[in-house]
Amino acid sequence: MPEKPAMEGEVYFPSPETIAHANLKDWDETAAFARDNLEGFWEKEAEELEWFQKWDTVLDESQAPFYKWFTGAKVNIAHNAVDRHMKTFRKNKLAIIWEAEDGKSERTFSYYALQREVNRMANIIKSMGITKGDRVTIYMGRIPEIVFAMLACAKIGAIHSVVFGGFSVDALQGRIADSESKLVITSDGSMQNGKLVELKRIVDDSLRHCPTVENVIVVKRTGHDIPMEAMRDHWYHDLCALPVANGKCATEVMDAEDPLFILYTSGSTGKPKAILHTHGGYMVGTYTTLKYVFDLNDEDRFWCTADPGWITGHSYLAYGPLLNGATVFLFEGGPAYPYPNRWWQLIERFGITIFYTAPTAIRALMRFGEAWPNKHDLSSLRLLGTVGEPINPEAWKWFHRVIGKEKCPIMDTWWQTETGAFMITPTPVVPLKPGSGTRPFFGQVAEILDEEGNPVEDGAEGYLVLTRPWPSMLRTIYKDPDRYVKGYWSKYPGKYLTGDSARRDKDGYYWIIGRVDDVIKVSGHRLGTAEIESALITHEAVAESAAIGLPHEVKGQAISCFVQLKPGFAPTEKLSEDLRQHVSKHLGPIARPEEVRFIDKLPKTRSGKIMRRVLKARAQGLPEGDLSTLED
Repeated sequence: MPEKPAMEGEVYFPSPETIAHANLKDWDETAAFARDNLEGFWEKEAEELEWFQKWDTVLDESQAPFYKWFTGAKVNIAHNAVDRHMKTFRKNKLAIIWEAEDGKSERTFSYYALQREVNRMANIIKSMGITKGDRVTIYMGRIPEIVFAMLACAKIGAIHSVVFGGFSVDALQGRIADSESKLVITSDGSMQNGKLVELKRIVDDSLRHCPTVENVIVVKRTGHDIPMEAMRDHWYHDLCALPVANGKCATEVMDAEDPLFILYTSGSTGKPKAILHTHGGYMVGTYTTLKYVFDLNDEDRFWCTADPGWITGHSYLAYGPLLNGATVFLFEGGPAYPYPNRWWQLIERFGITIFYTAPTAIRALMRFGEAWPNKHDLSSLRLLGTVGEPINPEAWKWFHRVIGKEKCPIMDTWWQTETGAFMITPTPVVPLKPGSGTRPFFGQVAEILDEEGNPVEDGAEGYLVLTRPWPSMLRTIYKDPDRYVKGYWSKYPGKYLTGDSARRDKDGYYWIIGRVDDVIKVSGHRLGTAEIESALITHEAVAESAAIGLPHEVKGQAISCFVQLKPGFAPTEKLSEDLRQHVSKHLGPIARPEEVRFIDKLPKTRSGKIMRRVLKARAQGLPEGDLSTLED
């Protein structure tokens, strides 16, 4: 047994069993190879996948920051996620296990059955006139068809735009309009904590302002009555019965740099950003990171609790696990309905071996105590993971002790919609510190800089930047390349600005602190202050507003709003509640403010920019700092 290195702080070392099981036993050796030979490392990983034509160049930096990977290669991610497995024993292996929220229905799909479903969906999408490069908006709950739809779009070369099923009319309408989608794929409704979510009616309302949409495909999930517009709306089960749906569907041969999907993420200025990812690089990035970080083997059952409407659902519920030939567990519901043991019940029942979730969920379940998880046999688990926001050490230790029984290492992963894949993360053989994402993934170099771009000392807080390109990086912001350069590459030329603040300790471990821009992370979901403020301002009583994120013991951050009223309106409890409901209606329940405070005047700079840090300090009773730029 090698001697444990001396490290500062609380450290959890991997057990001999964990090291013996791990596919990658020597982190240092792989890290050194990737550091010295970035292109060689990624080329070796790419060669484990199937390409219709190999690349001429691994990395093309000639038009940086518009980096290109595997240039000249021909590929399709759907071929690698599904069709490639038909030649191996995985053909008859379970690809997806699905459980309904109420537990009354369960569906399973082998890789062979998954291929049939993807072909069927792809044939139907093609019959709607969708061709390579067309955009398709997908708006559903967590049901197998959402994965089929993503893969089917990829197979025929269409660009999918998945919108989280918790977003309301305005948010959906804006995303459909911006992407100029020709087709929307939705379901009649979804179930959330025992309540029906009217997805199809939300789609109907949003399409009043979306002239590019020609057809809507509706999957029957709940079976309740919904309006269906003649010529535009089509039941999926009816389409499946048509001859056009059956048989194989040719896989479109895509250039490695052809777009795969766009995914909207909240920005600090107004309109959400459409992050664009491509077939080749994104495929190699998600395949490789999941293989190493979660040590995937063929006997594993992998459960990522994220919604497919967020990047975690794209990378580590749909594409990454299927590229690795894993068995994916997909659950429609949340962690505590009808009781706080729902997730633990499912882990026991389905023999889940790897469980990947958000700190918000862990903190919420901690509040119910240890008796609920202790009712269940969780011995199938061998690895745990967290995503979405930094996990506080208290929650990390509870997760490790109560759920992992002190034998499951926790892969605390830091990454973004823009990075497509893990950027700072351990692997199972790395010593762990509660609350730290440990070190950058192979080939990546992270720095922490001050305002002027100088590296800060270890232990000091600064801007987190990434200094080396990686295959799964965003290629641009869809239709807005200038915003891409300005937002990510202009503050420190040649270095990718993450927008997060962080510190590094003397062992080289990174500790993410949080956003430095005007983005609020509620339960791991990114919401722009500008989006929330835009929703508030549409209320007849609101003259001006400002939204901030305040610490919340369960959600990580909670939305707090400050509102200046128009003349003739008085601050009341009822108006405060009306405004909270108003935001929820416009953006979805996830954006509902925790509180709305009325204020006579918002603190602004002389140039008119709202000083949210002053509001934040005031709300928490902290020093307000330098007020020299304050207008009044």
